[in-house]
Amino acid sequence: MMKAIIILSFVAQVFAAAVSREPDSGDDTSTRPFPLPNLPPAQAEGPDPDKVYIVGLTHGGTGCPSNSVSHILSDDRTVMTLIFDEYVTSIGPDVPITDSRKNCQLNINLRYPGGFQYSIFSADYRGYARLDKGVKGVQKSTYYFSGQTKQASTMTEWNGPMDKDYLLHDETDHTSIVWSPCGTNGALNINSQIRLSSSNRNARGVLTTDSIDASFRQIVHVRWQKCKQV
Repeated sequence: MMKAIIILSFVAQVFAAAVSREPDSGDDTSTRPFPLPNLPPAQAEGPDPDKVYIVGLTHGGTGCPSNSVSHILSDDRTVMTLIFDEYVTSIGPDVPITDSRKNCQLNINLRYPGGFQYSIFSADYRGYARLDKGVKGVQKSTYYFSGQTKQASTMTEWNGPMDKDYLLHDETDHTSIVWSPCGTNGALNINSQIRLSSSNRNARGVLTTDSIDASFRQIVHVRWQKCKQV
């Protein structure tokens, strides 16, 4: 079975610790974890990495229904890898229309020292797209914090015909960066979706990856800053 992977990196620091597996219910224990990503050096304004860690995760959606997501936490609990069993889209004359679009809502509770706030500033995507002429693929992620209305998004589009691997880096516009609230540990929400559409009813398409144990991979980077005194 193809699987999808999202790697969330919450500290602007290079992490080289080994990972420990914490499977959710129904997890396929044969899945091998991806290597941890190479992240940019720690920023001077960032908090002590030893005091930043993930304390909770909830998820739901057609791309990540119940019992379809497992996770791997690094030993320092600052890098989380999410592995999805059902985050794959396809389109074609004999494919149900519901298979052409999948979404996943993630809620991540991050614990970090007071006096700091963080934001999402870029995302990396790696995968595979096989699209006939007339087929269009879209990957979009929206980031926001609980209790806030401002959002930031990244989006990439592919147009067929194409049949190749992709490796993309998206950065949010600096004017739309959203920051976690000061004075409290704001929960980060990530609403992601992958979808296919076609102007040719006989055309086919798949948006996935070419590896055995992944069909979608996302690396999210964050930026830290000190809260301003008021």
